[in-house]
Amino acid sequence: MNDVESLKDYQRVRLLAIRSLFEIVEQSSEGTIIVDREARIVWMNERYARRFGLPNAEAAIGQPCESVIPGSLLREVVSSGQPILLDMLDTPNDPLVVMRLPIHDAAGEVIGAIGFALFDELRSLSPLLTRYLSMQEELAATRSILQARQAKYSFANFIGTSAPSLEVKRRARRSASTDSPILLLGETGTGKELLAHAIHSASPRAHKAFVSVNCAAIPEALLEAEFFGTAPGAFTGADPKGRPGKLQIAQGGSLFLDEIGDMPLPLQSKLLRVLQEKEFEPVGSNQVIRSDVRLLAATSTDLAAAVQRGSFRADLFYRLNVLPIQVPPLRERLADLPALCEAILDELQLSTGHTPHELDASALALLARHSWPGNIRELRNVLERAALHSDDCLISLEALQTAIGTLQAVPELPQQMTLATLATGETLHAARENFERQLISATLSAAAGNVGIAAQRLGLGRSTLYKKMTALGIIS
Repeated sequence: MNDVESLKDYQRVRLLAIRSLFEIVEQSSEGTIIVDREARIVWMNERYARRFGLPNAEAAIGQPCESVIPGSLLREVVSSGQPILLDMLDTPNDPLVVMRLPIHDAAGEVIGAIGFALFDELRSLSPLLTRYLSMQEELAATRSILQARQAKYSFANFIGTSAPSLEVKRRARRSASTDSPILLLGETGTGKELLAHAIHSASPRAHKAFVSVNCAAIPEALLEAEFFGTAPGAFTGADPKGRPGKLQIAQGGSLFLDEIGDMPLPLQSKLLRVLQEKEFEPVGSNQVIRSDVRLLAATSTDLAAAVQRGSFRADLFYRLNVLPIQVPPLRERLADLPALCEAILDELQLSTGHTPHELDASALALLARHSWPGNIRELRNVLERAALHSDDCLISLEALQTAIGTLQAVPELPQQMTLATLATGETLHAARENFERQLISATLSAAAGNVGIAAQRLGLGRSTLYKKMTALGIIS
């Protein structure tokens, strides 16, 4: 029978493979031992016998395995029929890494066990252990970074059940499942950053990092390095080991650029390349790094007007303005005031440990008469000030008036804007145009013709208001 034909004989090949494997392991290991079903030693190689102080292997034959090898678990393997593939065995010299396997007869019954001492010293495993420990340290460091970079808020933290609030949350939830850029528009203090956190938390990237950069808070000279990172020794004073930028830290996750309207023009062109080409280069490096981030941007400025002034790139604006979300000012969702006040006061009580405060009815009514130019950030500031200066758990009207200071009243609708004065038989479209015309005219009049102030009070961008004025035939 030639070699090819003999390899077709499965049983014979199996026995040859088993014998070859045994010979390889036995010759390369530090010791081999075989026991019967009573865990008595039936064979032991000379190296193993000498390690345990025997004159030769013959002296071990017939003895219980534990009497020769203290701590041996071969009896357990024989009893259970289950292998112990890797274990540590203490010996008089050095510990050993051992493997124990059951031996079966042709009927599948356990008739004994075999043990191999694989390594003489743990130093033999040193490269593997070093690599394992290094990987564990890297994993722990990565987990620490990710925990520090996790989103802090969800949609439950955006409090409000008014129609404007529900519409914002609806649009934000729908946008969370996509990878397209999101542009959050609105006045300062309306909760744009909170919404950015919530969008990330609801996205498929939620398990990755959420990295935030305030474009208005970082000096222009450092913004590029902060954004793209630096190569080793890129410039005088740079980290000699190099430094990863926010784009690298956010890899696989979301990058939130707050106040993007304040980003310098040179950096805007590089950001556009990241959005279009999905790649960037660290400062001082020729290495091109692939980018996998979802971009969330926010601004309290009118980007369309900035484009017209030349302070913001038109192509970047169009690339960012894929999924715009207008976050309404607090004066346009005053119905949310009771829930917002309750949540803020509860949070203040938890952070200070003081007795929880409540607002009386007259104080709550006063809040609804203020236009809140600072929005929710101002509301929190006012409530915190009132709570700290109030000796009673119930915040009174007087305490709240003191905390607010100068009241900026919400513009009241003129009499001609009531439903009773709308022309009979008007279509819905005509009635809406009439209402918008009168509302904008009244707001412009209250703002002494200042389009910027009127746009702010109406919760619109300056360019949007100009467009509406042109369409409605309003001359300022």
